[in-house]
Amino acid sequence: MVVVGGSLGALRAAEQLRAGGHAGPITVLGAEAHLPYNRPPLSKDVLAAGEPLAPAALADRLAFRRRASTADVDFRLGDPVVASDLRAGVVWTGSGSATSYDGLVVATGLRPRHLDVSGPALGRHVLRTVEDSHGLRADLERGPGLRVVVVGAGFIGCESAATLRKLGHEVTVVEPVGSPMERVIGAAVSAAVQGHLEAAGIRFVLGTGITGYLGEERVEGVVLGTGRVLPADVVVEAVGSLCNTEWLAGNGLDLSDGVLTDNRMRVVGAERVVAVGDVARFPNPLFDDVPRRVEHWSVPTDTARCAAATLLGDLAGMPPDDEFAPVPSFWSDQLDLRLQSFGSPALADEVVVEEGDLEHLLDGLLVTYHRQGRHVGTLAVNLSAARQRGLREQFSRPVPVA
Repeated sequence: MVVVGGSLGALRAAEQLRAGGHAGPITVLGAEAHLPYNRPPLSKDVLAAGEPLAPAALADRLAFRRRASTADVDFRLGDPVVASDLRAGVVWTGSGSATSYDGLVVATGLRPRHLDVSGPALGRHVLRTVEDSHGLRADLERGPGLRVVVVGAGFIGCESAATLRKLGHEVTVVEPVGSPMERVIGAAVSAAVQGHLEAAGIRFVLGTGITGYLGEERVEGVVLGTGRVLPADVVVEAVGSLCNTEWLAGNGLDLSDGVLTDNRMRVVGAERVVAVGDVARFPNPLFDDVPRRVEHWSVPTDTARCAAATLLGDLAGMPPDDEFAPVPSFWSDQLDLRLQSFGSPALADEVVVEEGDLEHLLDGLLVTYHRQGRHVGTLAVNLSAARQRGLREQFSRPVPVA
């Protein structure tokens, strides 16, 4: 078995292959030089930590615990896979090394998108790897009260802005489309969260994008689409991600948005190949039959469990036929708010505040999301862990709108 990718999805796939009874060799080919590590803290705890760590030490601290069953898994790191021949069952790395497989797991995930605008590169940051976090931390050491512009008001952008504000920096968030996280949580909840963040001193500039950066060697200002210039000592670009699928080109696959799979995570157009994590575009009968990618924390583990069982079953001539209907979930910590979501709120055509008040988020809020009368998502803000567990268990039961 060969797993291409070196993050959480790859580790979970190796674990599930062993759990499913595969006793043969498993090789994990990863682009990063580090064993799989936890990424969410990079935009929160790591930025706020007292003592900065070098990337290797930080990766060690954030590394996922490896189960005993994967002790003999061969992790070959720091050499990305760049090409493949799925009919022949072989992949090649950048160093020219070829690896053959009987079964292949696609777990190459995402990389951050960079803005294609003019101006100096120094002072511009993204947040995906330990190297990214280390570089931003080093830039922030230039002094207190830096002027930071965060481009993008999605979850990574808002989390970064919240952390940087807590560190005492002047933070402005620029978002060309809608209000913070609006596409996922809806306009009303988004406006409430924006108001809460603004009360803490975070400024928002909405409805315009970035056309360029000013400065000689490093960024000194951000030029908006309106012509206005925002002074900036540091910029964080949180403008979405790109799927790492280039190595699969030429195999006749649908790579228009990640890797298209069936409901059991089989890559459509290939044999003995499955995909896991946020690079996989699969239909979830919990909602409908439309294949979608899901960039949530729970997805690598859920898809790895399904994909491993599918691959082992197919190779044994006993393909599983049960439906795969995972409940996507994510959380986001922003200042004194914790947002916890289950399902797919972005699919909703109606939003219902079940408990709490949008004007008082700290006191707790429960919001449900519905599409054509069917419950498709839940958002909890500052509710207890026990309550959140109960909401997850209840989620898959359709709840019609009254």
